Amino acid sequence: MSAAQSAKERWLPLAILVALGAVWGLSLPLTKIAVSTGHAPLGLVVWELVLAIFVLQLINLVRRRPFRFRAEHLKLFIFISVFGNLIPTTMWFVTSVHLPSGILAIVLSLVPMFALPVALFLRLEHFRWLRLVGVLCGAVAIVLLIGPGTSLPDPSKIWYVLLALIGPVCYGIEGNGVAKMGLKGLDSVQVLLGASIFSLIVAVPMTLVSGQWVDIFVPWGQAEYALIVTAVMTTIAYAGYVWLVGRAGSVFAAQSSYLVTGFGVMWSILILAETYSGWVWMSLILMLAGLFLVQPRRAWPLVSTGNASDNNAD
Repeated sequence: MSAAQSAKERWLPLAILVALGAVWGLSLPLTKIAVSTGHAPLGLVVWELVLAIFVLQLINLVRRRPFRFRAEHLKLFIFISVFGNLIPTTMWFVTSVHLPSGILAIVLSLVPMFALPVALFLRLEHFRWLRLVGVLCGAVAIVLLIGPGTSLPDPSKIWYVLLALIGPVCYGIEGNGVAKMGLKGLDSVQVLLGASIFSLIVAVPMTLVSGQWVDIFVPWGQAEYALIVTAVMTTIAYAGYVWLVGRAGSVFAAQSSYLVTGFGVMWSILILAETYSGWVWMSLILMLAGLFLVQPRRAWPLVSTGNASDNNAD
């Protein structure tokens, strides 16, 4: 192997890792823009799913791996649909209306901390004191967000921080459940495509019945463009994550959690001109410390982006 090839082997995974963090982090302020005109959450979920299905099917066509479906896959698709798509994505759009996207970036990093107790209960992980300390760091970080009167621009929004925690809880359940069930002979892209299709079948009637349909066949504004870009970016980032896990391993790829949180805060400051109190910065430092201590040491078979947890790939 030449020196140039050796350097590429060393630096390419790192470059992909940074790109993933930047892209996923950028989706946070873009989601804030997508909900800025009052679009209903379920309506936004429908169109995000439509775009995700399109991109994932395109990836399958490029890879020449057709989507496969058998009866044994249905339980897996339903599980991921509920805990990886419908509940957390809807909560994400709801809370994005009321909370700064930088705060949501910090909350999103709680996924591994909620995943750990579930993994211990299912005996997928072994107890370690350092990881317990990491969970406690995450708990203190949330207290700093909702406790001091100066941590949020509007103290009455505290309840939306608690509502936002539903997303990380769902992702923690999802990652452990998939680790327990396995992928039933499918790869990660095929599984996410199947779950997205099932989610869309459920979300469309729910949206129509609740009167939350969003008509995007109108002149597009900032919110519509933000929704389209976010859905496409996060789906492509997911595919990149799958590649990175296969190329560099799940422990290396899991470091994207730090970058998503860091970039999410940075993009929120640059794009939305958000400002944070000292309590929020203390919360961010504690959350990153907790994330370091809790980070999983073994591969899981699926990633959730927000759809992100640490997982295995093809």
